[in-house]
Amino acid sequence: MEKYEAIIIGGGACGLMCAAQAGMLGKKILLIEGNSKPGAKILISGGGRCNYTNLYTGIENFVSENPKFLHSVFNQWTIEDTIHFFEERGIKGKEKTLGQLFPITNKARDVVKIFTGILEETRQTLWLNSKAEKVTKTEKGFEVLVYKEGKKQTVHAEKLILTTGGLPVAKMGASDFALQVAKQFGHTIVPTAPALVPLTITGKEAEWYAALSGNSVFCRVYNDKIEFEENILFTHWGLSGPAILQISSYWRAGEKIYINLLPKHDISTLIQEERNAGGSRTLKQLVKPFFTNRFLEAMAGIFPMDIKIASLGKKKEREFAKWLHTFEVIPAGDKGYDKAEVMRGGVNTQELNPRTLESKKTEGLYFGGECIDITGWLGGYNFQWAWAAGYAIAQDI
Repeated sequence: MEKYEAIIIGGGACGLMCAAQAGMLGKKILLIEGNSKPGAKILISGGGRCNYTNLYTGIENFVSENPKFLHSVFNQWTIEDTIHFFEERGIKGKEKTLGQLFPITNKARDVVKIFTGILEETRQTLWLNSKAEKVTKTEKGFEVLVYKEGKKQTVHAEKLILTTGGLPVAKMGASDFALQVAKQFGHTIVPTAPALVPLTITGKEAEWYAALSGNSVFCRVYNDKIEFEENILFTHWGLSGPAILQISSYWRAGEKIYINLLPKHDISTLIQEERNAGGSRTLKQLVKPFFTNRFLEAMAGIFPMDIKIASLGKKKEREFAKWLHTFEVIPAGDKGYDKAEVMRGGVNTQELNPRTLESKKTEGLYFGGECIDITGWLGGYNFQWAWAAGYAIAQDI
């Protein structure tokens, strides 16, 4: 039987980075992955292009009960380290919007190839189509029962690393295995929920959203916690688009969110300027440059859009300004884990060593990536966390 210094369960971003870094340090690792290929979420991220980091990553870009936990890990592995790591292996990045860095080739598979190449070079063992079913603590470390190639077998190692991700996208093998193991060894779990997820609208209001399905509008979306300025997308079941996905991580059932549908302009100022010019244009003509015809038609169902500005009363102006800049939404819910980018919540960071990510409750047990109560914004932040976590664990095992 082969002897391993550590077993990593989960061949996603964090698991691949951990195995690669450990291999480069001369350690012998077994990486267990349930899919037929490693890096499933890497391959679909960014529409198959993989925005592998964000140039502006900071702890303020993460949702957690204890975001300061990130300081130690990010001090060990920086954005510059990520850029250098990939450039050294042939991937140069190009910045898109808001600091998102994509491979210049626009191919996510090139990112995965770097890791599989390192595993081959350092002679690490990668088991695909293999499912870890049970973990047992032994005197010498850990025993893992694995279902591989139609039969069960047991593997042993002194160290065990759980990087199995979270609950989103079950068809890619998502599971709560890391959370189950964490509970098994006495860890508490910060309540989990879908994050970076579209929000649903029900009732009579749903008809208005459905009528606008397919319309994308640049907006400021906000609540009493945070705000984001990006596009939103109206759908037949509610709201999606980058700004909605972002704020969904900060939304809780029953809460309101607000949308400024014209964040770059003050409608009252535009109306006054039109009045000063004679007020011959209609309200529809005034806002036409900013919205699609379908959106203008939807507005007309709420406000008299064909009224000339010269005839627009102050009361109606205030009502329109409030609606346009403080559009109120009370989502009925979200689209669930199958449509979520990531999971919110997870293994409590208070019970992990902030430098090594080792359990404070069980020596030799580590957790990394999405299964921990660290959830990044949309746009490469979660990958930066995954690379940094994988690096930190590898230095200690």
